[in-house]
Formats: sequence, C-alpha cells, structure tokens
Amino acid sequence: MAKKSLYPLTESMFYVLLCFHRGNMCGSDIAETVRGMTEGRVRLGPGTLYTILSTFQSEKIIEKVSSEGRRITYSITEKGEKLYQDEIDRLRLCLRDAEEV
Repeated sequence: MAKKSLYPLTESMFYVLLCFHRGNMCGSDIAETVRGMTEGRVRLGPGTLYTILSTFQSEKIIEKVSSEGRRITYSITEKGEKLYQDEIDRLRLCLRDAEEV
C-alpha cells in the first residue's frame, strides 16, 4: 500500500493516474486530457500538476520514459497501477454506500 500521504488520492492525483491509462503522457498532455474528460470541472494548474508528477516519480508511481527539451514523458509503474486500482475499489465502495442510503 502507498504511504498515507498518497492515500486516499486527491481528485487531482486520481485524474493524473487515470490519464496514464490512455498511454504515456507529458504534463501538458495530462492537463489538457483532464480538462477535456471533466468538461473543465477539474483544471490542473502547473504548480499542482508538477508537484503531483514529482511526488509520483519520487514514490515510483510513475517513471520517466523520454525527454525532449523541457518535455518529459512519463508512464505508470506496477506500483502506480496498484495504487490506481486500490483507489477505484475505494471509490466503488463509497458509491455503493451512497446508493444504499
């Protein structure tokens, strides 16, 4: 299980991990993808996004796969996949609880 500081994931962290299920991405691709999939409801500013990417990289949730100038492309690791799946399971339980009320 991930460190407590990563669990449960924030909404922004969740959407960053969700993006990696579409493939390897750089920061600007992630920001654009999140904005599009949430119809603008979630916007990742540079400070938030690059803090998340840095944290995820240091925790081995993602890894750098290439860089061209300032553009760094990342992919999700097995540890990241596990964190993502754990969060999906947690959210499903929350939704189930809400539907039972």
